[in-house]
Amino acid sequence: MTSRCAEEILRPIIEAPPDRPFVVAQIGQSLDGRIATASGESRWINGGSALDHVHRLRAAVDAVVVGVGTVIADDPLLTVRRVAGPHPARVVIDPHGRLPHNAKCLADDGVRCLVIRAGDMPPPEGVEVIRLGYGGRRDVLCPVEIARLLFQRGFRRLLVEGGALTISKFVEAGAVDRLHVLVAPVILGSGKPGLSLAPIRRLKDAMRPSAGVHVFEDGDVLFDCNLADCQRST
Repeated sequence: MTSRCAEEILRPIIEAPPDRPFVVAQIGQSLDGRIATASGESRWINGGSALDHVHRLRAAVDAVVVGVGTVIADDPLLTVRRVAGPHPARVVIDPHGRLPHNAKCLADDGVRCLVIRAGDMPPPEGVEVIRLGYGGRRDVLCPVEIARLLFQRGFRRLLVEGGALTISKFVEAGAVDRLHVLVAPVILGSGKPGLSLAPIRRLKDAMRPSAGVHVFEDGDVLFDCNLADCQRST
């Protein structure tokens, strides 16, 4: 990808309005919409260019947000390594206190680490806690409220990086401005699906965001979807 193309993709994030949280979510998947095999293997569905893109996103935001399931399954660093740029703050949505205290994303490297919880469980040492009650569903913390509370703490631009359930809940709540879907030219045939939203009855009720399409050198394709302007038909 040329530097000019990368700048074009990142511009909506860099120039995001300063008076509210701006949320970009990214998900990597196969041609048939799978983010992992039936056994759970997911490294690496997407190629190196897609990974570079994810690291560019991290360098462009104030905080990267993941669900605790992603930390338990993949133990990601959530740092910027493949491109030049600053590390974002790291935020883990962990309602029930399942976050391992030795998770790599909690490394003491001078970057702020936060955990969002619904209960009073003690956090790992050096980790900031945001306590938040459940929303309409007993088992789901409100994505809009999460974005608002992070914005209050100085995190204006947010990257929701995983997992699929967390991204789906943010999309379903209308809390995502841009959705980056990285599609690899591979067919898994079965496995864990990507986005899972509430069913619709009619095709005219489907979300149809405007999208920029970018083909990477190694064959992966990025769909840069503008969800902020996407309205459901009535």
